[in-house]
Amino acid sequence: MEQFLEFASNHPYLFAALGLVSALLIHNLISGMDKSSIQPHQATAMINQQDAVVVDVRPMTDFSAGHIINSINIPVNSLKSQMNRLEKYRQKPIIIACRSGAQSSSACKQLHKAGFEKVFILKGGILAWQDSNLPVSRKK
Repeated sequence: MEQFLEFASNHPYLFAALGLVSALLIHNLISGMDKSSIQPHQATAMINQQDAVVVDVRPMTDFSAGHIINSINIPVNSLKSQMNRLEKYRQKPIIIACRSGAQSSSACKQLHKAGFEKVFILKGGILAWQDSNLPVSRKK
């Protein structure tokens, strides 16, 4: 313990960096435990058992290159103006998918703000879906 205190007092920048990295790792672990994020296998169960709707928020060109079967394409930048397309699915679970899972959170927040309660993020996005060897469609 004495050596640790001596090291901390002799190297305050290294000790501060250790504290910062530790805090960021803990934050990452806590935020990764978000209950609204679901894995691809959980998404397939929701689609099959609860008739969940998948909303793909990628641009149309990415959507055309490959998307989850029967998903709806509403790019994230036009979600607010096209929210009415989702009204008929208000009571169903909605799964938001993007390329890697990064853009889905803003779409999820917009839907929550509009009163949609059962909104989930596909953790890892379409890339995780494809890595799980789940089917994609190239039909529009």
